[in-house]
Amino acid sequence: MKTKRLRHPLKALALALGLFSSAVFAADAPLKVGTTAAFAIPLEAAVEEAGKQGLKVELVEFTDWIAPNVSLAAGDIDVNYFQHIPFLENAKAAAGFDLVPFAPGIINNVGLYSKKYKSFAELPQGASVAIANDPINSGRGLQLLAKAGLITLKPGVGYKATEEDIVSNPKKIKILQVEAVQLVRAYDDADLVQGYPAYIRLAKTFDAGSALLFDGLDHKEYVIQFVIQPKSKNDPRLIKFVDIYQHSPAVRDALDKAHGKLYQAGWEG
Repeated sequence: MKTKRLRHPLKALALALGLFSSAVFAADAPLKVGTTAAFAIPLEAAVEEAGKQGLKVELVEFTDWIAPNVSLAAGDIDVNYFQHIPFLENAKAAAGFDLVPFAPGIINNVGLYSKKYKSFAELPQGASVAIANDPINSGRGLQLLAKAGLITLKPGVGYKATEEDIVSNPKKIKILQVEAVQLVRAYDDADLVQGYPAYIRLAKTFDAGSALLFDGLDHKEYVIQFVIQPKSKNDPRLIKFVDIYQHSPAVRDALDKAHGKLYQAGWEG
Protein backbone atom coordinates (compact mmCIF):
# COMPACT_ATOMS: atom_id res chain seq x y z
CA MET A 1 0.00 0.00 0.00
CA LYS A 2 1.30 3.47 -0.88
CA THR A 3 0.97 6.08 1.83
CA LYS A 4 0.17 9.62 0.81
CA ARG A 5 2.51 12.13 2.43
CA LEU A 6 1.74 15.79 3.07
CA ARG A 7 4.67 18.05 3.93
CA HIS A 8 2.83 21.17 4.97
CA PRO A 9 -0.73 22.14 5.94
CA LEU A 10 -2.42 23.83 3.00
CA LYS A 11 -5.51 24.98 4.86
CA ALA A 12 -3.96 27.48 7.26
CA LEU A 13 -5.62 30.47 5.59
CA ALA A 14 -8.99 28.74 5.52
CA LEU A 15 -8.62 27.92 9.21
CA ALA A 16 -7.74 31.50 10.02
CA LEU A 17 -10.92 32.61 8.29
CA GLY A 18 -12.99 29.98 10.03
CA LEU A 19 -13.82 28.17 6.82
CA PHE A 20 -14.08 24.67 8.26
CA SER A 21 -15.54 21.82 6.26
CA SER A 22 -19.08 20.84 7.20
CA ALA A 23 -19.28 17.74 5.05
CA VAL A 24 -21.05 14.74 6.57
CA PHE A 25 -19.32 11.39 6.36
CA ALA A 26 -20.49 8.96 3.70
CA ALA A 27 -20.47 5.24 4.38
CA ASP A 28 -19.06 4.41 0.93
CA ALA A 29 -16.29 7.05 1.02
CA PRO A 30 -12.80 6.08 2.15
CA LEU A 31 -12.01 6.81 5.79
CA LYS A 32 -9.04 9.21 5.77
CA VAL A 33 -6.63 8.63 8.64
CA GLY A 34 -3.80 11.09 9.32
CA THR A 35 -0.62 10.04 11.09
CA THR A 36 3.16 10.49 11.28
CA ALA A 37 5.99 8.12 10.39
CA ALA A 38 6.35 6.77 13.93
CA PHE A 39 2.89 5.18 13.80
CA ALA A 40 2.48 4.49 10.09
CA ILE A 41 3.56 0.84 9.78
CA PRO A 42 1.01 -0.68 12.21
CA LEU A 43 -1.66 1.58 10.73
CA GLU A 44 -0.78 0.27 7.28
CA ALA A 45 -1.45 -3.24 8.60
CA ALA A 46 -4.83 -2.03 9.90
CA VAL A 47 -5.64 -0.45 6.52
CA GLU A 48 -4.82 -3.73 4.77
CA GLU A 49 -6.98 -5.71 7.19
CA ALA A 50 -9.81 -3.20 6.80
CA GLY A 51 -9.67 -3.67 3.03
CA LYS A 52 -10.12 -7.41 3.49
CA GLN A 53 -13.27 -6.63 5.47
CA GLY A 54 -14.66 -4.29 2.84
CA LEU A 55 -13.72 -1.02 4.52
CA LYS A 56 -11.88 1.51 2.37
CA VAL A 57 -9.24 3.46 4.30
CA GLU A 58 -6.73 6.03 3.05
CA LEU A 59 -3.67 6.68 5.19
CA VAL A 60 -2.27 10.23 5.01
CA GLU A 61 1.22 10.64 6.48
CA PHE A 62 2.39 14.03 7.71
CA THR A 63 5.97 15.10 8.38
CA ASP A 64 5.29 17.40 11.35
CA TRP A 65 3.10 17.53 14.46
CA ILE A 66 1.04 20.57 13.48
CA ALA A 67 -0.47 19.61 10.13
CA PRO A 68 -2.48 16.56 11.35
CA ASN A 69 -4.68 18.72 13.60
CA VAL A 70 -4.95 21.51 11.03
CA SER A 71 -6.05 19.01 8.41
CA LEU A 72 -8.52 17.31 10.75
CA ALA A 73 -10.08 20.61 11.84
CA ALA A 74 -10.41 21.59 8.18
CA GLY A 75 -12.19 18.33 7.35
CA ASP A 76 -9.48 17.10 4.98
CA ILE A 77 -9.12 13.89 7.02
CA ASP A 78 -11.60 12.07 9.26
CA VAL A 79 -9.34 11.12 12.15
CA ASN A 80 -5.72 11.47 13.18
CA TYR A 81 -3.51 9.22 15.24
CA PHE A 82 -0.23 10.66 16.52
CA GLN A 83 -0.86 12.54 19.79
CA HIS A 84 -1.68 12.02 23.44
CA ILE A 85 -4.25 14.05 25.37
CA PRO A 86 -1.82 16.63 26.87
CA PHE A 87 -0.55 17.42 23.36
CA LEU A 88 -4.12 17.65 22.05
CA GLU A 89 -5.24 19.95 24.86
CA ASN A 90 -2.28 22.24 24.24
CA ALA A 91 -3.04 22.34 20.50
CA LYS A 92 -6.69 23.14 21.18
CA ALA A 93 -5.77 25.95 23.55
CA ALA A 94 -3.30 27.41 21.05
CA ALA A 95 -5.41 27.18 17.90
CA GLY A 96 -9.02 26.82 19.06
CA PHE A 97 -9.54 23.42 17.42
CA ASP A 98 -12.82 21.64 18.18
CA LEU A 99 -11.29 18.17 18.39
CA VAL A 100 -11.83 15.33 20.86
CA PRO A 101 -10.21 11.96 21.64
CA PHE A 102 -12.25 9.04 20.30
CA ALA A 103 -10.38 5.90 21.39
CA PRO A 104 -7.01 4.96 22.91
CA GLY A 105 -4.13 3.48 20.98
CA ILE A 106 -0.70 2.60 22.34
CA ILE A 107 1.61 4.25 24.83
CA ASN A 108 5.32 4.40 24.00
CA ASN A 109 8.27 4.65 26.34
CA VAL A 110 10.49 7.71 26.07
CA GLY A 111 14.11 7.47 27.21
CA LEU A 112 17.32 9.33 27.94
CA TYR A 113 20.18 8.26 25.64
CA SER A 114 23.88 9.03 25.58
CA LYS A 115 26.52 8.20 23.00
CA LYS A 116 29.39 9.23 25.30
CA TYR A 117 28.40 8.08 28.79
CA LYS A 118 27.17 4.85 30.37
CA SER A 119 25.60 6.35 33.49
CA PHE A 120 24.25 9.66 34.76
CA ALA A 121 27.07 9.78 37.31
CA GLU A 122 29.58 10.08 34.43
CA LEU A 123 27.95 13.22 33.05
CA PRO A 124 30.30 16.18 33.57
CA GLN A 125 29.42 19.54 35.04
CA GLY A 126 27.73 21.65 32.39
CA ALA A 127 26.74 18.63 30.28
CA SER A 128 24.48 19.40 27.31
CA VAL A 129 21.05 17.76 27.37
CA ALA A 130 18.68 17.89 24.38
CA ILE A 131 14.94 17.67 25.05
CA ALA A 132 11.83 18.33 22.95
CA ASN A 133 10.96 21.97 22.32
CA ASP A 134 7.15 21.79 22.29
CA PRO A 135 5.38 22.65 25.57
CA ILE A 136 4.11 19.15 26.30
CA ASN A 137 6.99 16.88 25.29
CA SER A 138 9.53 19.22 26.88
CA GLY A 139 7.65 18.72 30.14
CA ARG A 140 7.94 14.98 29.65
CA GLY A 141 11.68 15.42 29.07
CA LEU A 142 12.05 17.46 32.24
CA GLN A 143 10.17 14.79 34.18
CA LEU A 144 12.67 12.25 32.87
CA LEU A 145 15.60 14.40 33.97
CA ALA A 146 14.02 14.67 37.41
CA LYS A 147 13.53 10.89 37.57
CA ALA A 148 17.21 10.50 36.69
CA GLY A 149 18.13 12.76 39.62
CA LEU A 150 19.72 15.39 37.40
CA ILE A 151 17.27 18.14 38.34
CA THR A 152 14.54 18.80 40.88
CA LEU A 153 11.20 20.24 39.80
CA LYS A 154 8.59 22.15 41.76
CA PRO A 155 6.15 19.67 43.34
CA GLY A 156 3.07 18.81 41.28
CA VAL A 157 4.00 20.45 37.98
CA GLY A 158 3.80 17.13 36.09
CA TYR A 159 3.83 17.23 32.28
CA LYS A 160 3.32 21.01 32.34
CA ALA A 161 6.83 21.50 33.72
CA THR A 162 9.01 24.19 32.15
CA GLU A 163 12.62 25.18 32.77
CA GLU A 164 11.28 27.85 35.14
CA ASP A 165 10.05 25.00 37.37
CA ILE A 166 13.58 23.68 37.93
CA VAL A 167 14.51 24.34 41.57
CA SER A 168 17.78 22.38 41.63
CA ASN A 169 20.36 21.61 38.94
CA PRO A 170 23.48 20.37 40.77
CA LYS A 171 25.44 19.45 37.61
CA LYS A 172 24.45 22.73 35.98
CA ILE A 173 23.35 20.85 32.89
CA LYS A 174 22.66 22.98 29.82
CA ILE A 175 19.24 22.20 28.36
CA LEU A 176 18.90 22.47 24.58
CA GLN A 177 15.39 22.43 23.14
CA VAL A 178 15.06 20.64 19.79
CA GLU A 179 12.06 19.72 17.63
CA ALA A 180 10.98 16.31 18.91
CA VAL A 181 11.26 14.52 15.57
CA GLN A 182 14.83 15.87 15.20
CA LEU A 183 16.09 14.72 18.62
CA VAL A 184 17.56 11.57 17.12
CA ARG A 185 20.01 13.76 15.20
CA ALA A 186 21.17 15.42 18.42
CA TYR A 187 22.51 12.08 19.66
CA ASP A 188 25.93 12.72 18.08
CA ASP A 189 26.30 16.22 19.51
CA ALA A 190 24.63 16.45 22.94
CA ASP A 191 25.83 14.58 26.02
CA LEU A 192 22.32 13.32 26.77
CA VAL A 193 19.22 13.21 24.58
CA GLN A 194 15.53 12.64 25.19
CA GLY A 195 14.66 9.95 22.67
CA TYR A 196 11.58 8.37 21.13
CA PRO A 197 12.20 4.70 20.28
CA ALA A 198 9.94 4.76 17.22
CA TYR A 199 11.92 7.57 15.60
CA ILE A 200 15.23 6.01 16.65
CA ARG A 201 14.27 2.79 14.88
CA LEU A 202 13.31 4.72 11.76
CA ALA A 203 16.66 6.53 11.76
CA LYS A 204 18.58 3.25 12.32
CA THR A 205 21.46 5.12 13.94
CA PHE A 206 21.62 3.46 17.37
CA ASP A 207 19.85 0.92 19.57
CA ALA A 208 16.41 2.13 20.67
CA GLY A 209 16.63 -0.10 23.74
CA SER A 210 19.90 1.41 24.94
CA ALA A 211 18.45 4.24 27.03
CA LEU A 212 20.03 4.92 30.40
CA LEU A 213 16.49 5.39 31.72
CA PHE A 214 12.93 5.00 30.40
CA ASP A 215 9.98 6.90 31.80
CA GLY A 216 7.85 3.81 32.27
CA LEU A 217 4.36 2.95 31.09
CA ASP A 218 2.42 4.19 34.12
CA HIS A 219 1.67 7.64 32.72
CA LYS A 220 -1.70 7.02 31.09
CA GLU A 221 -1.92 10.63 29.97
CA TYR A 222 0.63 9.73 27.30
CA VAL A 223 -1.51 7.10 25.56
CA ILE A 224 -1.73 7.99 21.86
CA GLN A 225 -5.32 8.73 20.86
CA PHE A 226 -7.50 8.47 17.78
CA VAL A 227 -8.72 12.09 17.54
CA ILE A 228 -11.78 13.33 15.66
CA GLN A 229 -14.21 16.19 15.20
CA PRO A 230 -17.11 15.65 17.63
CA LYS A 231 -19.59 15.14 14.78
CA SER A 232 -17.74 11.96 13.74
CA LYS A 233 -18.25 10.01 16.96
CA ASN A 234 -20.92 7.76 15.41
CA ASP A 235 -19.18 7.24 12.07
CA PRO A 236 -19.46 3.46 11.48
CA ARG A 237 -16.28 3.46 9.36
CA LEU A 238 -14.32 4.94 12.24
CA ILE A 239 -15.80 2.53 14.79
CA LYS A 240 -14.91 -0.44 12.61
CA PHE A 241 -11.38 0.75 11.86
CA VAL A 242 -10.52 1.36 15.51
CA ASP A 243 -11.86 -2.08 16.40
CA ILE A 244 -9.58 -3.59 13.73
CA TYR A 245 -6.58 -1.65 15.05
CA GLN A 246 -7.19 -2.74 18.63
CA HIS A 247 -8.10 -6.39 18.04
CA SER A 248 -6.63 -7.64 14.76
CA PRO A 249 -3.79 -10.19 15.28
CA ALA A 250 -2.12 -8.81 12.13
CA VAL A 251 -2.02 -5.32 13.61
CA ARG A 252 -0.70 -6.59 16.94
CA ASP A 253 2.06 -8.39 15.07
CA ALA A 254 2.91 -5.17 13.24
CA LEU A 255 2.95 -3.27 16.55
CA ASP A 256 5.32 -5.82 18.06
CA LYS A 257 7.65 -5.59 15.08
CA ALA A 258 7.57 -1.78 15.06
CA HIS A 259 7.87 -1.13 18.79
CA GLY A 260 9.32 -4.28 20.32
CA LYS A 261 8.68 -4.32 24.07
CA LEU A 262 8.69 -0.55 24.40
CA TYR A 263 4.95 -0.03 24.11
CA GLN A 264 1.69 -1.03 25.79
CA ALA A 265 -1.85 -1.30 24.45
CA GLY A 266 -3.65 1.63 26.06
CA TRP A 267 -7.07 0.04 25.64
CA GLU A 268 -6.05 -2.96 27.76
CA GLY A 269 -4.85 -1.17 30.86
